[in-house]
Amino acid sequence: MSTRNNRQWHEAESPAANWRKSSYSGSTSQCVEFADLRPVHAAIALRDSKHIPGPALLLTPAAFTTFLARLTDRA
Repeated sequence: MSTRNNRQWHEAESPAANWRKSSYSGSTSQCVEFADLRPVHAAIALRDSKHIPGPALLLTPAAFTTFLARLTDRA
């Protein structure tokens, strides 16, 4: 997966982001959260749920799709 078109992002850039936890996280705090920022930034943001104020990684929609496919062995 190329990171050439991806960058770090801070929530201050879009404070109204609607973050969703991975459905695999269960009750543990070790998971990834994502927010759909396509309307504003044409990207999907990923962040570590243990470090919410930290930076998030912005992925292009195509890179996010590849990321999910590789996680689920569908690539």
